[in-house]
Amino acid sequence: QVQLVESGGGLVQPGGSLGLSCRASGSIFSFNAMGWYRQAPGKERELVARIASDGSTNYPDSMKGRFTISGDNARNTVYLQMNSLKPEDTAVYYCNAHHNLWGDYWGKGTLVTVSS
Repeated sequence: QVQLVESGGGLVQPGGSLGLSCRASGSIFSFNAMGWYRQAPGKERELVARIASDGSTNYPDSMKGRFTISGDNARNTVYLQMNSLKPEDTAVYYCNAHHNLWGDYWGKGTLVTVSS
């Protein structure tokens, strides 16, 4: 059973930065991709960033420039660095692990609140 545990959420002021971590119970290298998604109140879950097993990254246009995803295979951990945060970035951020055969696994999420 794959387990993903997010950490690093919290309250940050507009314009501030925050880093999230997602630790997997197994090797992240075994997955085809790892990603971060977010869901704001009343909105659908959306992709924030994705990193493939070859290290290539993918960001939706709306997320480019302020979010950076990275992975550490030795620590089975994926990170999300968030800069210049805005109130509209407030959401629950979820870690995702995708395997082409096994499907998708999700963490329980970590809340990020951007407010003064």
